[in-house]
Amino acid sequence: MSDIAVTPMLRLSGEERRAEIVDAVLRLSAERSPGLITTAEIARALSLSQGALFKHFPRKEDIWLAVAERIAESLLATVEQAAQQAASPLAALHGIFMAHVGFVIEHPGAPRFIFHELQRSVDSPVKSRLREMLARYRQILMGLLETAEQQGELAEGTNKSAAASLFLGSIQGLVMQSMLAGSSAAMRQQAEAILPIFERGIRREKSGEAA
Repeated sequence: MSDIAVTPMLRLSGEERRAEIVDAVLRLSAERSPGLITTAEIARALSLSQGALFKHFPRKEDIWLAVAERIAESLLATVEQAAQQAASPLAALHGIFMAHVGFVIEHPGAPRFIFHELQRSVDSPVKSRLREMLARYRQILMGLLETAEQQGELAEGTNKSAAASLFLGSIQGLVMQSMLAGSSAAMRQQAEAILPIFERGIRREKSGEAA
């Protein structure tokens, strides 16, 4: 009888296991409403018992808060990196828009999770964390629009608050369309068509550009 080599199961640290649980929730959120996801389903997706799951997160709400924290940290890091790499404020807005779209394509469960939690009527730590994320995101946009105005890039009289709302609303609209279509495959192409319209609306015309 020949010897059979058995590969021992990799024992993950507590931090690694918690990250794996968060990943599982985001994967499941891409397939169905986060409100329908149970802890039993999460455990099953990871071949864990519910007891093992609750060892790392005592309550389901703790899992959801960890998911919200992951989304917030990842999206804001994506936004800030795109802004830092740009040569001008308006170029930064362009980079952020496309980077956000790329984030959604790569993490389709994230917007589903965000929409589900924000539309809930009750307040919760999860909802509060997502609101903080959106407030910080808007603060970044407002800062770039303010700098663009100071540098003469912004069209005179532009309502910066409305411009930030339109920016975020355009992305949210693209996300909703992709969710209805059941695919984010066309999002990048749609974004590349929509973004120049937004940019023409806020960019100051240079001498000789006016009709």
